[in-house]
Amino acid sequence: MSLPRYYHPNEMEPQLLDLWEKSGVYHFDPSTSKPVFSIDTPPPTVSGNLHLGHTYSYTHTDVFARFHRMRGLNVFYPMGYDDNGLPTERLVEKLLGVTALEIGRQAFIDQCLEISQDIEKDYQDLWQRLGLSIDWRYTYRTIDECSRRTSQQSFLELYKQGLIYRQEAPTIWCPECQTAIAQADVNDWERETEFVTLAFLLDNGHNLEIATTRPELLPACVAVFVHPTDQRYADLIGRQVSVPLFNQSVTIRQDSEVDPEKGTGAVMCCTFGDTIDKHWWYTHNLEYIQAIDRSGRLTDAAGEFKGLLGNEAREAIKARLEREGLLLSRQRTSQIVPVHERCDTPVEFLMSKQWFIRLLDFKGEFIKAGEKIEWHPEHMKSRYQNWVENLAWDWCISRQRYFGIPFPLWYCQACGEVILATSDQLPVDPGETKPEQACQCGSTDFLPDEDILETWATSSLTPQIAGRWICDDPHQQNKLYDQVFPFSLRSQAHEIIRTWAFYTIAKSHFHFQKLPWREVAISGWGIAGQGMGKISKSKGGGPRPPQEMIEQYSADAVRYWAVSTSLGKDAVISEDKIQIGAKLVTKLWNVARFSERFLDNPWQVEIAKGSEYFEQLTPADRWILSKLQKLIQRVTSSLEDYEYAAAKSEIENFFWNDFADNYLEMCKQRLYTGTSVQKEAARLTLSYSLKNIILLFAPFLPFITESIYQGFLPDEEKYEDGPYRSLHRVGWPEVNPQLDDSQAELVGIELVEIATAVRRYKSENSISLGTAVRHLQLRTDDLAFASQLENAREDLMSITRAEIIEVNGNLAEGSYRILESARTHAYLLP
Repeated sequence: MSLPRYYHPNEMEPQLLDLWEKSGVYHFDPSTSKPVFSIDTPPPTVSGNLHLGHTYSYTHTDVFARFHRMRGLNVFYPMGYDDNGLPTERLVEKLLGVTALEIGRQAFIDQCLEISQDIEKDYQDLWQRLGLSIDWRYTYRTIDECSRRTSQQSFLELYKQGLIYRQEAPTIWCPECQTAIAQADVNDWERETEFVTLAFLLDNGHNLEIATTRPELLPACVAVFVHPTDQRYADLIGRQVSVPLFNQSVTIRQDSEVDPEKGTGAVMCCTFGDTIDKHWWYTHNLEYIQAIDRSGRLTDAAGEFKGLLGNEAREAIKARLEREGLLLSRQRTSQIVPVHERCDTPVEFLMSKQWFIRLLDFKGEFIKAGEKIEWHPEHMKSRYQNWVENLAWDWCISRQRYFGIPFPLWYCQACGEVILATSDQLPVDPGETKPEQACQCGSTDFLPDEDILETWATSSLTPQIAGRWICDDPHQQNKLYDQVFPFSLRSQAHEIIRTWAFYTIAKSHFHFQKLPWREVAISGWGIAGQGMGKISKSKGGGPRPPQEMIEQYSADAVRYWAVSTSLGKDAVISEDKIQIGAKLVTKLWNVARFSERFLDNPWQVEIAKGSEYFEQLTPADRWILSKLQKLIQRVTSSLEDYEYAAAKSEIENFFWNDFADNYLEMCKQRLYTGTSVQKEAARLTLSYSLKNIILLFAPFLPFITESIYQGFLPDEEKYEDGPYRSLHRVGWPEVNPQLDDSQAELVGIELVEIATAVRRYKSENSISLGTAVRHLQLRTDDLAFASQLENAREDLMSITRAEIIEVNGNLAEGSYRILESARTHAYLLP
């Protein structure tokens, strides 16, 4: 088979995708004894359309998978979809223009299932078109039967261990999504607001000035706090003060958490404005007054302001305070507000009965677990540690929503006892199924828990779900799971260290006392450039869709952009960079087409001392072969350390600068007009070099490299190892110590300098690079090097287009010096 004149990615890439899938090139083999490399792939949340930024981090994971597969490991690389819970609900509500309450719970759940399945097909189409080497046989959904069973079994085990409890307590609440959320679901958002100083009336008739940004919480004020060492208020501790407008009398108390430098140094405690209010409420055993309800509106406690949303109430109360002379001053300020990451709505802190997993008692153990994992880049471990150290809440895992995995339990209506489902009942919907036995009190009247498990309670079990831990038998661990767990690698983005990484480590510690994976690779974001706007699945924005970019430039070109920035760093989405990738693809094809006429099957070629034509290798041959050994060594080391961008850059520089621009130009004359021995030495070097360049590029640019491989492969060899012989099952290049020649590399540097000097001379004198020069004279005091220059005469003539090359001869009259290096002086006689 020969390579066509032009490479058409839109034709070749889909053909290769079809061949790869049908032939099982990327299949995990559970029957082999090869070492396993298992990847805990991030399941994208089903919350909207994937954008170009998603191709960034997912390409990184694929490079790791391809590299280890080519090194002979049995790669387990599944894909999942995180399609249960709030993100999917919000998407469905947006698409349908209705809420669950409007169409009914079951109808809404049915719509969520249908829409998420359709969107997941779009996700898979993109991942396949991008060339991700996923084994699609192991695809899972976090709402499928295996995931439901796994998540509910986890709940049962942790409950029985005493690690899960239900309690009415201050809870982080999203008024927009109408559900409790966890600390990890909260982002900090800076906004401009107003600090207002209010007059609280002391029992002696004097005013106590207190500044606040949230006057709408005045109805819920239950205490005033000052710092114990603040002498301004020392004689007020224990006295009563009246809250403006609402007139409840509260006690002035002392607490070291008060910042005396903030505001007036006196702080009102409301139930609840923030986490410090929660802390004071607990530690000082204060009264609870609910001023804001679950929809974010003021309650009966607010009197005439009842029913107003928080922002509306804030302005109305300030206006009333000002009219009554109780608002003493106003000052603009910036404020950090906690918002729900899913909808950017400022959260409230409300009393509600929720399920929690105990985390705060185990922070030290979680930190030790994180230290045992190898983090790439290493500094990402600090993010994990900081998050664990600053945890202030146990993990709230219950959500007051509709689409998700239900809690596997009922409540006895006679005595209130919690009745757990059995493992044999899983997965169970307690609204559709009854307990297998009566309650201990004898009652058979049960009420199902109507909440659902939060998404991360299931996603934190992706190693168990992907490995099918108990998916086939609730009483027996799956053999696949034994092979892949603990996983080799977790690959994910940095913003979910606090959720997916942390929760997975916690669950694995609680259930198995093991690390879930040996290594973690943390990607940055593919971010919109200037003028593109913010991009997200749910909100849109950003550049053109990834499918359009792939169709215009090729999947390899998009992958090239994705691997051009180091792990852990954000990368601006750059069409210019994608275009550079497209040019590289074209250059690889053109170099392969040029080489094809001189080569048979480069995949069979090896070079060793004592082999035929080894002694006939020229200095240029030995230079490129030695540099190639160094390249293989550096690229392999970089990929082992997850430094894919450095590896790609090394290969690219070698290909363009050393191989294409210099070596090919040096060996052309021998290939075209050399003696048979000269031709064979050049062909041998060209075959070996091209083969290894293609293999090194394969994890990054899988389509063009496979196309070249197939183009050179004789038809009779394409199916000799099974249904389909693929480049991506060929072994990774190995360093050949016999070709490592530091002296040859020094000679090669001089050869390139000579060629560069001739090119520069031609360019400066507006002479075409292809124009012949009459006479190139080289002078050196190093006799051994002079011999090397003599041996390189054919290659220097080829690259410089010199008709005559003379080493250490008498300088011709009119010669022009073009190079003066440490070892060589070069002169041209035009």
